[in-house]
Amino acid sequence: MSKKKKNGKFKDNLIARSEEAKTVRKIVAIIIISLLLILVIGGISGYLYVKSALEPVDPSSDENVTVDIPIGSSTSAIASILEENGLIKNDLIFRFYIKFKNESGFQAGEYTFTPSMTIDELIASMKEGRVIAEPVHTVTIPEGKTIKEIAQLYAEELPFTEEEFLDTVNDTTYIEQLIEAYPSILSEEILDPEIRTPLEGYLFAATYNFYVESPPVKVVVEEMLNKTASVVAEYQDVIRESNYTIHEILTYASLVEKESGSVEQRKKISGVFVNRMEEGMRLQTDPTVLYALGKHKDRVLNKDLEVESPYNTYYVDALPIGPISNFAESSLDAALNPEESNYLYFLHNDQGEIYYAETYDEHLQNREEHID
Repeated sequence: MSKKKKNGKFKDNLIARSEEAKTVRKIVAIIIISLLLILVIGGISGYLYVKSALEPVDPSSDENVTVDIPIGSSTSAIASILEENGLIKNDLIFRFYIKFKNESGFQAGEYTFTPSMTIDELIASMKEGRVIAEPVHTVTIPEGKTIKEIAQLYAEELPFTEEEFLDTVNDTTYIEQLIEAYPSILSEEILDPEIRTPLEGYLFAATYNFYVESPPVKVVVEEMLNKTASVVAEYQDVIRESNYTIHEILTYASLVEKESGSVEQRKKISGVFVNRMEEGMRLQTDPTVLYALGKHKDRVLNKDLEVESPYNTYYVDALPIGPISNFAESSLDAALNPEESNYLYFLHNDQGEIYYAETYDEHLQNREEHID
């Protein structure tokens, strides 16, 4: 073989070995990067898994769960009992957490817990022998309150602001998620651009207990929606047999709520509204005027009745575009089961008494006799 050919073959071998070395280095680099990614992803996944396992099982739940912790129970046995009853997510992580925090001295007994309790709250209760879970916050939302008023009440008691609450309940993306989550009560009707606040009227009046220090706004909202859904569920058959959608009947219930001061008045007022609608009359109820104006007034003036709003029942025919407040169950019942009468008019005096009339002349007479 000539010297030239030998040099050429040697050069080819060098190039081949160089390419092989590059390929090996690439493979090694890919393997190392892959291993690092696996470690990083595994670490992040593990962290997120542990973090999730240490959170409450259901932050919005107020269900009472009774568990019995026998005398002499090991931490392993206690962890199993809590997981079996849906109070923790993972008994192994619970045991590691107890060991890490060096917790001990759990007392035997029959405990009443809730899935919204944190692991630290469960531990504290069992160490203190406190057998009944005590809410951190208790907030009462009265009937006839608007979303804005509800936001103010929560802001006084819970660690978020009125603005944060209102921003959440007006977030279209969140509302769309709620419509999917609560199809029994929420529909696309609440997304009408003329509706002031989509969830107006859907946050039920009740007393709510929260077992965590800082419940998120969404947890609070969904707790209230759960209550609304449970109340409305009892009337689903009646609503289906009526000519109303859920949105319409809750709107109707809010009018009955705002026009009545007692349970006794509600069915009779509901009957008046039905008579007006059957006669083709406008409902002409003052609370809708105030809602349309967006402010409280002691007396509604004639000029106020002219406000051009889809909420003003002096301006629109039949029901307003949506609820003007939340409602009591008795108002929902009255909306669906109105008292039959021939009354077309009613008015309130300063003491909350209501005077009914079948004709406009009788109504004017009642006004002259009973209203200053």
